[in-house]
Amino acid sequence: MPRKLQSAAISFGLVTIPVNLYTAVSEHDVHFHQIHAVCGSRIKQQLYCPVCERVVERDELVKGYEVAKGEYVRVTADELEQLEASASQSIDIVQFVPLTSVDPIYFEDTYYLGPDKRGEKPYKLLTQAMEKSQRVAVAKYVMRGKENLVLVRPARGGLVLHRMYYADEVRDFNEIERGAAATTEQELDLALRLIEELSEPEFHPELFRDEYRERVLDMINEKAEGKQVTIQPAERRAPVVDLMEALRASLEKGEKTPKKPAPLPARGERIGAKRAQAGRK
Repeated sequence: MPRKLQSAAISFGLVTIPVNLYTAVSEHDVHFHQIHAVCGSRIKQQLYCPVCERVVERDELVKGYEVAKGEYVRVTADELEQLEASASQSIDIVQFVPLTSVDPIYFEDTYYLGPDKRGEKPYKLLTQAMEKSQRVAVAKYVMRGKENLVLVRPARGGLVLHRMYYADEVRDFNEIERGAAATTEQELDLALRLIEELSEPEFHPELFRDEYRERVLDMINEKAEGKQVTIQPAERRAPVVDLMEALRASLEKGEKTPKKPAPLPARGERIGAKRAQAGRK
């Protein structure tokens, strides 16, 4: 169940729509603790001052901004709090634009917007109007004391909010060397054929899963059961030497992504199944 973060209100023109903000994603990365190899205990991190040559407690710390090498301007929490944007529940729409005009590089994170009981009808109306006009909303919204640039778009009969980077936070692609190699019409034709071979009508995210995470969890489960673990090294592909030959070989092999990979069971189900299997042995 998505966790409700806070209440808000979408505002455009004279219309105000009360909504609730929910978490939209839940990452499933495998997290490890650092433990002492000698005794197996989890270690504790300490803050050390190399000038005073002693461990420093957290209540002794202040914020500092480096203005020159080794020179810092001290800033207090009260000063930062006074500079924070005024608390506001309003998601102020400033313009509507086509979604295709927004580069995904500006998306930072994603939240679901659900209607408050007092805002169900205007919420539905705005969703339908944005779907029909094929427009998304660019807005300003204060979160955690910071004024954020956000994008609100219709999705699955509701509204999704993307917190965005400002333009000066995105690096200029012209800073990156992209090479000056020339390609031939024949190479382009083979590449287009390979793209067509690997193409599907639409994207289905449920068909993909984190296979590395699966392997890590399988290894951890086997270690927890006291089994000897043998890891086969990953197969490494040889670097492309002849581009045309590689394209032709790919087409001849007819490589395609799996149409429907087997769904990944929940972690608890997988661990339970492994333990049950071990018990039968």
